[in-house]
Amino acid sequence: MAPAVDHDCVLVAVVEDQQRQLDAMRSLAERQQRELDQLKKALIGPKSERAKAKKMLSPEKALGAPTSNPEVAQARRRERAAEKRQLPSVTVNHPVPDDQRSCPKCGNDALEPLGEGRVTEVFEYVAKVIRVRHVQETLRCRCNGHVVTAPGAPKVVEQGHYGASFIAHLVVAKCVDHQPLYRLEKGFARLGVPMRRSTMNELFHRAATVTAPLSKRLLELIAARHVVQADETRIRVLDDGTGKAKNGFMWTFVAADERAGIDIGYRFALDRRDVTPKEVLGGTRGYLLVDGYSGYNAVVDVDGRARAACHAHLRRYFHEALTTEPRAQEGIDLILDLYRVEHEARDLGVVGTDSHSGLRKTKAAPARDRLKAWLDDNLERHPPKSPIGIGIRYGLKQWESLGRFLEDVRVPLDNNASERALRRVALGRKNYLFVGDATAGANVAGLYALAATCEARDINPLEYFTDVIGRVGDHPASRLDELLPGPWAAAQV
Repeated sequence: MAPAVDHDCVLVAVVEDQQRQLDAMRSLAERQQRELDQLKKALIGPKSERAKAKKMLSPEKALGAPTSNPEVAQARRRERAAEKRQLPSVTVNHPVPDDQRSCPKCGNDALEPLGEGRVTEVFEYVAKVIRVRHVQETLRCRCNGHVVTAPGAPKVVEQGHYGASFIAHLVVAKCVDHQPLYRLEKGFARLGVPMRRSTMNELFHRAATVTAPLSKRLLELIAARHVVQADETRIRVLDDGTGKAKNGFMWTFVAADERAGIDIGYRFALDRRDVTPKEVLGGTRGYLLVDGYSGYNAVVDVDGRARAACHAHLRRYFHEALTTEPRAQEGIDLILDLYRVEHEARDLGVVGTDSHSGLRKTKAAPARDRLKAWLDDNLERHPPKSPIGIGIRYGLKQWESLGRFLEDVRVPLDNNASERALRRVALGRKNYLFVGDATAGANVAGLYALAATCEARDINPLEYFTDVIGRVGDHPASRLDELLPGPWAAAQV
């Protein structure tokens, strides 16, 4: 006789199995929706992650809202107008035509000038390459036993015919304006200057070789700073040393100096291993502000830098989860409370001072406690691999590192400075697509560092490279720091 079947147990098992399948399908759908949103954002979507703040920082503006102060805008317009008045000026006189040089009422043809005349200013663009002839005086003695020749034009490239300003233009065009050499070739052709890409490529890398001591020294100074921010991104390499193409990585290291200036360094590597951050920061002390990538563990776990985590990374997880879980907005709002404290310190003009530290302890610390309570409360409510679940677990895993800003007022809330530094690499990658090999990657990294630091310090990179490329070869090694962007700009005042 067949045993009795417990239909209720069978039904419960079927329901549980169907529930598991439904949960798996829901998790898959959420993951696919997240990937779709990321693809749409990368291709056609807005890049901004700015949320609509429910609370206002002040009665006039929310976090991240553009400033609309009429007095500030008017001051900026006057400043720009004053700068335009300093441009080189060319006067073009427009005489009255002969058939209009008589009075139609009385017939007098001896009209007198009425003041300077009506003046209209028009700004024109004049781009040209000029050929400069350097004539070196040569003297000889009557006895024909002695001949002396005056020093000539400084040459960046031996037996070369291109001056420092021309080479500086190539560097700025590629490292600041992200123009590939084939576009520069077409631009020179429009000016009537035939230039081969191979020649420009040789000049570009020669500039990197000449300025390599400066970019190396810049990275050393950054590594010695108390707070360093770091990040990395891929860049394609055509030849990895074995004749194969692969993804290399451009690492950036950012730090502020004692004069409140920003220095930006880059290091190219053929891989993403922890060798690069260890070579740059090994043996240094202070804080390292990075994302959760384990490649930095060799620095923070071994060599003594304390790891500080990025609130912008945490916020990004919740921003990406908004399409599948509206509750993620709660996490964004709680992180926003931390940034309100930073905005308040900035508005009060106390950034980096003891007052700033006091604001963080009295206002940011309670806000951080509220964020921790929210993360703990929502931990079990969401699957670990759901978009919001990933963000919650990231925040809890990085919780100690996220709190470093309360220990030292010099530690920022986020790592956005290094992410902004990597935009340069991303724009270049989109335009010139790749670097040829490891040497070319190292050269680009060195020139990127000097160009990025110039822009971070409001220094004209064209003026900087024009001057430095022509001087660095003969400059005393003991005074190399004088040619770094910060000291160089200070010496121009």
